[in-house]
Amino acid sequence: MTVAKGHGRWLERFSEYFRKSRNQHLKKLLLDARSHKSGRFRIVDLGGSFAYWQAIGIDFLQESDMEVTCINYIESELKYYQFNNDIIKAEVGDACNMVSYGNNSFDFVHSNSVIEHVGNFSRMQAFANEVRRLAPCYYVQTPYVGFPIDPHFPRLPFYHWLPKSLQLEAQRHLKLGWANPVKDIAHAMRHVDGTELLDLRRFRWLFPDARLYFERFLLLPKSMIAERI
Repeated sequence: MTVAKGHGRWLERFSEYFRKSRNQHLKKLLLDARSHKSGRFRIVDLGGSFAYWQAIGIDFLQESDMEVTCINYIESELKYYQFNNDIIKAEVGDACNMVSYGNNSFDFVHSNSVIEHVGNFSRMQAFANEVRRLAPCYYVQTPYVGFPIDPHFPRLPFYHWLPKSLQLEAQRHLKLGWANPVKDIAHAMRHVDGTELLDLRRFRWLFPDARLYFERFLLLPKSMIAERI
């Protein structure tokens, strides 16, 4: 299946709009949390990358005396060669089991579109427990299951509402996101099983001490955010 280039550009603009808005909000949130802490402000980004914080602004981090430790389960996602300063550090690790760090080892936990990829609900619970214990403040964003477009597979609306058997067929025959179709069943099933979107009830249960709210598109709830400051 061939997707028009115009469609791809629309998806890029759609993502970029929310990315910029979210980044501005995050910077304000970080400065708010920063105002209660003297000395260097330590951020841990569970599932993070250099590119994400480059978009936030390396200058912003330096001027605010902040450092970021990106923890990612997949080593290739970190691209170690990009972490060449004392502002952003990289570590391979399991965000559901951060045993090498004690309680409140950081000042702020950040996670953007990660919890839906960690596995089943028990893994999500372990992830949420780590978020809540690693720092007094946190920010967690995840796509909302009730929104008709899954941002991971935006070219096929309602994809995430289909039974897994149909999701598998879609993965094998359609270009759903940025990657091409995958004919191999085992490979395609990794895409199917690799994302589990949450509803508000489960999200609230995972983060009971947070302020929860929706990020909206045309009044429709698009993603959920949990904040504790």
